[in-house]
Amino acid sequence: MKKEKKFYLVREDMLPEAILKTARAKELIAQRGAIPITEVLEQVGIPRSTFYKYRDGVFSFLDTRAMKIINLSLELRHESGVLSKVLNYVASQSGNILTINQNLPLGGTANVTISVDVEDLRIGVEELLSELDAIDGVLQSELIGRS
Repeated sequence: MKKEKKFYLVREDMLPEAILKTARAKELIAQRGAIPITEVLEQVGIPRSTFYKYRDGVFSFLDTRAMKIINLSLELRHESGVLSKVLNYVASQSGNILTINQNLPLGGTANVTISVDVEDLRIGVEELLSELDAIDGVLQSELIGRS
């Protein structure tokens, strides 16, 4: 029987330096892509052995307190490219799509729920909904949640 792993949320200032540097190295690797790991480890100041010891157990936690998130429900015509138009429009207004959940189309329409970080949105939420409704193929858009 496999022992269940436990996870803890720990404030950054409570963590040992090796854990913090491992987390920073992982962030840099994710941001920069194909950069030699030795460069990253040298930059953050940890030995290779420390990084490999902790890397599979250290994860950054998304700070949702800084985000303004809305959840939208959309009814879309089942046509190629409609969802793409919606996503492109949200992006063009500096909205950041966090999640997309699309149901199988029934009767020529598909229901889609998206979560959007609107922290940097250039327009108001009401205007966003109005503009989404104006996209060809969007039958209805509705705000269903905010956090």
